[in-house]
Amino acid sequence: QKSMSVFDIKDQVVVITGGTGVLGREIGTYLAHEGARVVLLGRRQDVGEALAEGIRAQGGDAAFYVCDVTDMEMVNGVRDQIVDRYGRVDALLNAAGGNMPGATIPPGKTLFDVQVEEFERVLNVNLTGTLIPTQAFLKPMTEAGHGSIVNFSSMAAFRPLTRVMGYAAAKAGISNLTAFLANEVATKFSPSIRVNAIAPGFFLTDQNRALLTNPDGTLTERGQDVIRQTPFKRFGKPEELCGTIQYLISQASTFVTGTVAVVDGGFNIFAI
Repeated sequence: QKSMSVFDIKDQVVVITGGTGVLGREIGTYLAHEGARVVLLGRRQDVGEALAEGIRAQGGDAAFYVCDVTDMEMVNGVRDQIVDRYGRVDALLNAAGGNMPGATIPPGKTLFDVQVEEFERVLNVNLTGTLIPTQAFLKPMTEAGHGSIVNFSSMAAFRPLTRVMGYAAAKAGISNLTAFLANEVATKFSPSIRVNAIAPGFFLTDQNRALLTNPDGTLTERGQDVIRQTPFKRFGKPEELCGTIQYLISQASTFVTGTVAVVDGGFNIFAI
């Protein structure tokens, strides 16, 4: 007896940018386990191929394509290959992103130390790197008349966290872009194409591990600050994003668009 659960995503073709990152790979592995046909995009071929192979070894359906989300021609080319192979794209997760030292202001430095070129690169990879895949993969969604896009926002989008100036500006842009796109695609294409975002709280990733924890696993001063302001008193585990993602790409959220789903252990509602 087949389950008729509204959360069922079996056979959905799900494209994940940033698919080789800590969060992207965890989500991809989970969705494949739930029966989705997962397509991972990333810049690191060896890592991506190994990841897709690992998912297939567990009985999941996964493929990997080398892709730089800031390169429109490359993204469109990959989109064409994916549509040729699968016939459609049901969901796009814009999980690619990143930060650069020159776009941050660490203790002991000031605004005058920010490197404009690196600030622009951070905006480019996070914000433009969300728009370009959205443009590309929206095409097959409009042709099919349905689809779900999930962007990746951040705690830094709600309140500008110290240090991460460029990243915070880009993620605030992603939240705003999400709301704009939700209205744009629903009114001009189909209300069956939805655009939402997820805002993870603090999860240990390759990007922030050294900022939040010491080599021996104890918390840095910034790590302590985060935990003090997190009611759950711990970092998130990557798998704790998966249920919210499944909800946003499944039939469980057919009347949900333009929202930012917060998964943060209470960080964003904490006040002294």
